[in-house]
Amino acid sequence: MSKRVSNVGDWRNGLPVNVDRDALPVIKEVQHDSREVSEGDLFICIKGMQLDGHDFVDQAIANGASVLIVEGTANLDLDKIKIPLIVVENTRSILADIAAAHEGYPGKEMTVIGITGTDGKSTTAYLTTAALEGCGVKVGLLSTIETRIAGKTVAVPKRLTTQESPVIQKFLRQMANAGCEYVIIEATSHGLSLNRLDNCFFDIALFTNLSKDHLDFHGTFQNYKLAKSRLFSKLESTHKKSKFPIAILNRDDENWVYFADNTNANVITYGVSNVKADIFANEIVQWSDSSTFMLSTDTELIEASVPLPGIFNVANATAALTIGVVLDMDIENLTSALAQCHEIPGRMENIVGAPFEIIVDYAHTPKAMDLVLNTLRSTVEKRIIVVFGCAGERSSDRRKDLGEVVSRLADFSFITEEDSRSEDTDTIIAEIAEAMIFQGSVEEQDFVRIGNREEAINSALKIANPGDLVLIAGKGHEQSIERSDGVYGWDDRKIVKKKISEIFQ
Repeated sequence: MSKRVSNVGDWRNGLPVNVDRDALPVIKEVQHDSREVSEGDLFICIKGMQLDGHDFVDQAIANGASVLIVEGTANLDLDKIKIPLIVVENTRSILADIAAAHEGYPGKEMTVIGITGTDGKSTTAYLTTAALEGCGVKVGLLSTIETRIAGKTVAVPKRLTTQESPVIQKFLRQMANAGCEYVIIEATSHGLSLNRLDNCFFDIALFTNLSKDHLDFHGTFQNYKLAKSRLFSKLESTHKKSKFPIAILNRDDENWVYFADNTNANVITYGVSNVKADIFANEIVQWSDSSTFMLSTDTELIEASVPLPGIFNVANATAALTIGVVLDMDIENLTSALAQCHEIPGRMENIVGAPFEIIVDYAHTPKAMDLVLNTLRSTVEKRIIVVFGCAGERSSDRRKDLGEVVSRLADFSFITEEDSRSEDTDTIIAEIAEAMIFQGSVEEQDFVRIGNREEAINSALKIANPGDLVLIAGKGHEQSIERSDGVYGWDDRKIVKKKISEIFQ
C-alpha cells in the first residue's frame, strides 16, 4: 500500500530539514528495522533496549529507504544524507501514528478488545476468542500464544509479547480485510509504555489482576500500574456502538478501584464468588482437568464450564464470558463454546505417555507459580516435582520470590535455565537457590541445580514415580530459548515427549 508521506500520520510538528513538505515522496512500507528496508520504504529510527535505530541509518539508506524520520540530528552526518529527513520529538509515537495511517486505521473498522494484567492475559484472550467464535462471528487474536485471523493461525516475525506497531497494524488490516468483526489484543505493560498499541482504537479494556512484575523495566510497582492504566485512560470516546467504551474490571483484585478511577468508560465488574461484582461465578466444582460453575449476570443464572483446572482459570473463564455478555452475545452459545474449547497451548497442558502426570505450564511469575502449585496440590497423590528457572535481564526480586514459592509448595525441584539472555545462568540459579535455602530447603534433599534445561527435564522424569506429578514451568508454549550466545529453537513439550520416548518406550 503506497501513500505519500505528507498524507500519512500526524507529524506532531515534525520538521523536514532538507526538503519541502510537499516534496515528500510516496512510500511503500513503514519500517523500524533497517534489515527489513527495501526500495521506497520509510525508515523510522527508534531507540530500543539494546540498540538504537539511529545507528543504522546508513544501512537503511543502502537498502533503499526513501525517507528518514529521526529524533534529533546530533549524531547524524547530514551532508551524507541525500534523502528526505524529518525530525520529530518522539519517534515511537510517530511510528504508531504512521503505521496506523499507512494501513488506513483498521482498528476503526472492528470492535477492539484489550486484555491486560500480570497473569491470565493469554488464557483469557484465548478463551474469549473461542467463546465469540462459538457465536458465529469472525475474530482476530493477537496474543503471546498465537496470532489468529478468522480462525487461521499466522506466523509472527519475532518473539515479543507485543509486536511493534507496524506489525500490529498490518495484522489488524489483514483481520479487517478477512471480515473479522472483533479483535482480541493481549495488552502488555511494555506494549502500552512503548506506544506499540497506540491507534488500535480500543472499545473494551479488561483487567485480570496485578502483582509485582517487570520492575526491571518500569522501576517501581506504581509505574507498572500506571503503564497498565494507559489502556483504560485512553479508551476512545467515539465508537461503533453507543454503549462503548467499556472497562471490565476484576473486582477480586484490590487494584480494580485504581483502574476504575483512571477511566471515563462505563465500568463493569466480574469476580469469583463475589456477589458485589456485576457478573460472577459461584457454586464452583473443581476437577483435575476442568471446573464447572454457575455464572450469574443481572438477568440470568447459567451453568458453565472451562476445560482447565484451578480457581484462577474460573476467573479467566468468567472474564471471557463477561466480554461476551457485554457484546450482547447469546449466553448459551458462549458457555457451550467455552466448554468445548481445546486445550490451550502451554497452559496447564497435560503430556501423556509416562506412568505419572506431566504438566507443561507458562507460569513464570511468583503469583502464577503459587496458583498453579496450589491447584495441582489438591489433585496429586504423592509428590510434586518442579522444573523451573527465571529469565535473565529481569528483576532479581522475581528469582527470590519464585524460589520462596517453589520451596514452600513443591516436594522436589530442579532449578535450571529459562532464557538467561546476557546473564550467567549459574548466577541466576544461585540466587534462586539462596532464596530456597533461606526458606529451609536443603540442597540435594529438596532441590538440585542443573543448568541445562533438557538435562533437568530428563532428570525430573527419571526420578518420578506413579502418583507423582512433574511440572515443567516457565516457558509453556514458547518456541525458543534465549542464551548468552544466541536464540535457539526450543519447545518444552517436544523435549518432554522426546524424553518419554527414550525413558519409557
